Amino acid sequence: MEYVRNKRVSISEMMRVPPIKPKALIGCRHVQVLCLAFGFFCCYAVRVTMSVTLEAMTNSTKANPEFEEFHWDQTTKNTILSSFFWGYICTQVLGNIIAQYWGAQRVLSCSIIINGLLTLSVHAAAHYGGWEAVCGTRIVAGFFQGTVMPTMHMLLSKWSPSEERGRLAAFVYTGGLIGNVVSLLSSGFLSASVLGWPSCFYFWGTASLTAGIFIFIFVKESPADHPNIPFDERQFIEVSLGVTETDEKLPTPWIAILTSVPVWALLITQAVQNWGFWMLLTKMPSYMNSALGYDIQQNGLMTALPYLTAWILSSPISYISDICIRKNIISLEASRKICNTIGQWIPAVALIALGYINKEQSEIAEAILIVTVGINVAIYCGHNINHMDLSPNFAGALMAFTNTAANICAILAPIISGIIVPDPSNILQWRSMFFLTAGLYIIGNLIFILFGKGSVQKWNDPVIKKKQSTVYQIEVVMEANDSEIQKANNEKIP
Repeated sequence: MEYVRNKRVSISEMMRVPPIKPKALIGCRHVQVLCLAFGFFCCYAVRVTMSVTLEAMTNSTKANPEFEEFHWDQTTKNTILSSFFWGYICTQVLGNIIAQYWGAQRVLSCSIIINGLLTLSVHAAAHYGGWEAVCGTRIVAGFFQGTVMPTMHMLLSKWSPSEERGRLAAFVYTGGLIGNVVSLLSSGFLSASVLGWPSCFYFWGTASLTAGIFIFIFVKESPADHPNIPFDERQFIEVSLGVTETDEKLPTPWIAILTSVPVWALLITQAVQNWGFWMLLTKMPSYMNSALGYDIQQNGLMTALPYLTAWILSSPISYISDICIRKNIISLEASRKICNTIGQWIPAVALIALGYINKEQSEIAEAILIVTVGINVAIYCGHNINHMDLSPNFAGALMAFTNTAANICAILAPIISGIIVPDPSNILQWRSMFFLTAGLYIIGNLIFILFGKGSVQKWNDPVIKKKQSTVYQIEVVMEANDSEIQKANNEKIP
């Protein structure tokens, strides 16, 4: 008897010998990715608009004085900014579990639609319920948006061929950066316009509703579920990912995940990334306004420029990363670590330099912020897609686990920033905050370099041992049967 044994093939090996590409330049996978990017764009936009709009809501002299002004102190504003993440960390794992049974596409579309409705309600909440009601809308919005990253990862792991993973994932996740840019720019101008600060929430709430409906209609759970996908494109994706037709639900190997050193290395670097990203995103408008003296319209423009730069840099960085892996110039693991180092250590150095900039050097401060945020985009080809490298089957579960822990840092960032920087006009206080963030970037990436991995882990297929054990038992039984039959035949021979 002969048995064909499954050979474990790494993602980097599959990328070096890719399957035949489909004839069409623009395929169904690109439409899926475009819709996901639009959804991620709106998710970040509804988060970020609060950072700029909050300045207009509490200081009408820098916006349109005809609209209601709220006398909230800095502590209250920091509480409002962090409240989104109180709900956000609660549904990462729960969202992944629900998506496994109900479908990632359904969970994602519903989450974005509900986010749109809650954003539309912020104006009324502030007017009738004060800052407590605003916090309530943000907590619930975060609760539903907590499912976005795991479901995005689940869909990308099914739709992005291994040789295009860096580019497609970077395109989707940098949609969030464009959301930052457009939201920061529009929020500043809308707040100062005749429409006033309430228009920011109405505009982005409507956009989020639209994105959720688009995802519900056009995004499919996998290539196998798409009714119109060309055969050659489906074959290209599934062969690349090693997909086989099965209805079997794979049990999530939580014990193996929680005891995996590469997973913890990934979690730590993701945590420090979240700290730095959300500290800058939520506090940059305050830094621009109080420390550098920009008005509300300049504030939005200057805060948006670094994220526009990051979006521009995302395409060449992701393309070079994929090409280097495919042509065997460097290994997949080396690519992830190099990109992550570029994305975290260069910004660390830039933040240290930013700590020595004063109000009279605002142009230099802006240039440093552009470098800090712009080059940070390299992490999208670093640790941000490492979940799919470690476990294609459980990329969503991994993202849920690491993102839950990492977003505790997103909660702490604006709160601790408020403690370290009680006076936003004090440059020395901002220096301490920038130095702390730089140190976290350096430590987090060093751990990823030392302990991170780029290969598929053994626990990616939790049923493989069961299958091998079953095959072995069948072999033993059949060999035993063969032996008994041979013995019986020998006894019959005279």
